This record gives sequence, C-alpha cells and structure tokens, in this order.
Amino acid sequence: MTEAHEHVLTGTRGRLAAREWTTGPPRYVALLVHGYGEHIGRYDEVAGVLTDHGAAVYGVDHIGHGRSDGERVLIEDFEDVVTDVHTLAERARTAHPDLPLVVIGHSMGGLIASRYAQRHPGGPAALVLSGPVIGDWELPRRLLAHDEIPDVPISPAALSRDPAVGAAYAADPLVWHGPMKRPTLEAFVRTLDAVAEGGDVGGLPLLWVHGDDDRLVPLPGSRVGVERLAGGGLTERICPGARHEVFHETNRAEVFRDVTDFLDGVLAR
Repeated sequence: MTEAHEHVLTGTRGRLAAREWTTGPPRYVALLVHGYGEHIGRYDEVAGVLTDHGAAVYGVDHIGHGRSDGERVLIEDFEDVVTDVHTLAERARTAHPDLPLVVIGHSMGGLIASRYAQRHPGGPAALVLSGPVIGDWELPRRLLAHDEIPDVPISPAALSRDPAVGAAYAADPLVWHGPMKRPTLEAFVRTLDAVAEGGDVGGLPLLWVHGDDDRLVPLPGSRVGVERLAGGGLTERICPGARHEVFHETNRAEVFRDVTDFLDGVLAR
C-alpha cells in the first residue's frame, strides 16, 4: 500500500508543503509537478500507479498554491518555482542518490518541468508532459489586453469526461476558483518565451500526452512548443475525445500504461 508522507521545504519565497509517496525499495524517482490553481494532493492516484511501478514519488505545492505560503495563485517569476522544484529534487536525490530521476509535469507544471529540463541538462533521465502549457498558448496575452483581468473561471467540465472529477475539483477548498492575476499572467508570457528561446533538451527522452478535446490548453499550440523542445527522443500519445486532465480521464488506465511503458523503455537503457 502506498504511504504518503508530508514534508516542509524552504522555498525561494516562503515555506512549501511537499509530499512523498513510497511503497517498497524503489528503482527510480518520479517528481510530479502540478498545474495552475491546484495542488499536489490531486495526484494521489498517479502517485499510486508510479509507486506500484517502482518509483519513489515526490511533489510540492508551488508557492501560492495548496498548503504552501504566498498569496493565492500569485507567481511573479516562474524561475523561482523551477528553483523550488530543484530543491525538492535535491531532497529526493539525497534520499535515493543512485536512482534515475523522472520529471512529470501537467499543464502549468509542464511549463515548469520543461524549464527545469533546460536549466538542468543531464539531470533528469526522462521528461513526461501532460497537456503542457508550452508553445503558442494564447490565454495570457488575451487576458492581459484588458485593463482589468476578467474573471474567466475554469469549467470543471473542461477537465475530464468523468463528471466526478469536475465535482471534486469544484468542491476542493485547496483549489483556486477565482480570477487569474496580472503578475502571474505576465510571468506566464515571459516563461513561454524563455522556454521557446531556451533550446531543445537534446537526447532526453520525452513523452507528450494530450487530449485532442483539450479546451484549456489546445493541442495545436502545445505541439509547436513540444516539437521545439524535443531533441531526438519525442514520443507522443494523443487521446481521442480526452479533455485537459488526461491523468483523470475516463481512459486514464490507458494513459498510465503509456507512461509506465515509456518509463520501462527509458529505465532499460
């Protein structure tokens, strides 16, 4: 049975709530990087799949998210968030110094994970991006064009075809349900540009999973960024009919199998 342990880290802008999931002796470390407005507690099922596959799994609530410090959903510089993720990665490496590290980022977490891979070449053994905010994501610039940022809440129905996922999201007190904030939107624009200009990740194995009915982070815009980021090791899995959160979709067993099969190939090298 997977056990979750809570940790507190000192981040770049305050205290961070982190979580570690373990079962038996691991064969690799998986670092989960969550998306905008949510928290790492929404990844218990993913963590369970990965621990059953032989991973020691770690994740952190980003600054301004979940149980971590900071004004809600205020991120002034994503480079600080990348540094916070690295702090957690170093903690994991200290606990498991001889194991390969896999970084798995969803949505905004895909942007952070991509930047992490650029800033730490030779660090991760593999990169997994789920519905990543990368490439031509138009929302930040569209919202910034307004004098006052409009409140455009995320529709729970846009997350998954499973209505229970949307209901749980809407009822979750640790999820942000208010408007986006101008400094965060400006930081998104800068970091999208930084990743676009930061070069590819060389031969780092990269798995991209995306729903073809993703209305929050449309697939065509992400493709531009993923193909620019990938070196020679891109594997893609596009899920017909799936929405934004493929790890919470009705076909998530298939998605999990895609992830573990990909990681088996990486770990066998």
